[in-house]
Amino acid sequence: MGNCCVTPTGASSSEKKVKGKKKEKKNPFFGDDYAVTNGSGNADKLWVLKEPTGRDILARYDLGRELGRGEFGVTYLCTDINTGEKFACKSISKKKLRTAVDIDDVRREVEIMKHLPAHPNIVSLKASYEDDSAVHIVMELCEGGELFDRIVARGHYTERAAAAVMRTIVEVVQMCHRHGVMHRDLKPENFLFANKKETSALKAIDFGLSVFFKPGERFNEIVGSPYYMAPEVLKRNYGPEVDVWSAGVILYILLCGVPPFWAETEQGDLVMKMLNPDPKLRLTAQQVLEHPWIQNAKKAPNVPLGETVRARLKQFSVMNKLKKRALRVIAEHLSVEEAAGIKEAFDLMDTGKKGSINLEELRVGLQKLGPTYC
Repeated sequence: MGNCCVTPTGASSSEKKVKGKKKEKKNPFFGDDYAVTNGSGNADKLWVLKEPTGRDILARYDLGRELGRGEFGVTYLCTDINTGEKFACKSISKKKLRTAVDIDDVRREVEIMKHLPAHPNIVSLKASYEDDSAVHIVMELCEGGELFDRIVARGHYTERAAAAVMRTIVEVVQMCHRHGVMHRDLKPENFLFANKKETSALKAIDFGLSVFFKPGERFNEIVGSPYYMAPEVLKRNYGPEVDVWSAGVILYILLCGVPPFWAETEQGDLVMKMLNPDPKLRLTAQQVLEHPWIQNAKKAPNVPLGETVRARLKQFSVMNKLKKRALRVIAEHLSVEEAAGIKEAFDLMDTGKKGSINLEELRVGLQKLGPTYC
């Protein structure tokens, strides 16, 4: 739920959670009839995490400067008082968890990070704390910046480099799927470099929308980011194949600099097979790793893909940051009541329950709502 590590202040996760309409349970913090003791014997408070490391994070860590901010919380530089080792701490305010679904998302994010085995390309969980007002997730600190930012900064970007990046991303997908985890929100912003060294590892940092799954299990909740969302998500009938689709979109952007839905042609056999609209025919993560283009990554051309691709990547990255900053400003100035009102209006306009509205639905919806919204 929100980025885990170092992203520029202003990065928001609000734009990524395109969720379908779902019956929402009231946040227990706003009612008097819901309480969970979680073994504490105190039925007056709700605890989000099942087995946190502790209750008082400040007894072990110093929280420093702000590193990033999302829809539900703030990420701080975090220093171990005993060792001086630095981490990232994502503090999620319980007041921002407005529904039981939000609470379950935070709980599941921590459980998934605990469940996944150590992997060089997945950010590691150090500890989790929970006090009366917030949940604190202490994680490995990633200071190397976002994937696209480094590509743009290098100035020398090759097909070989793109192949290496894609291998890393798909290996993360394969690891998740082998352990019964579907990511559901793969996108460039959710991959950061561990440090600023040229040889730094690329790491997946955000499991806020991830879920556990069993073979053959299907899901119907609309989540993710529109650019990277597989078509079957909108049909509310999907499985882990959606992660391969998202990785395919990332690959296309790496090669061309723009999302494929902006272009007239597709590039490469691998991209087409990863973006097969039929999830049954789409490559699995293992099949992607076995594809000749990935297998022969070290033999791929080591010449720049061109200034046009680099310029497109830079423009795409800048626009993403601008959009996130705008959404964050809007979100920070909305009261709970205003946010609920906007969601109610959106649900009214979204007649097809797709998680998005077209121009005609917007026009009809505004007519129904009257001058207050116009």
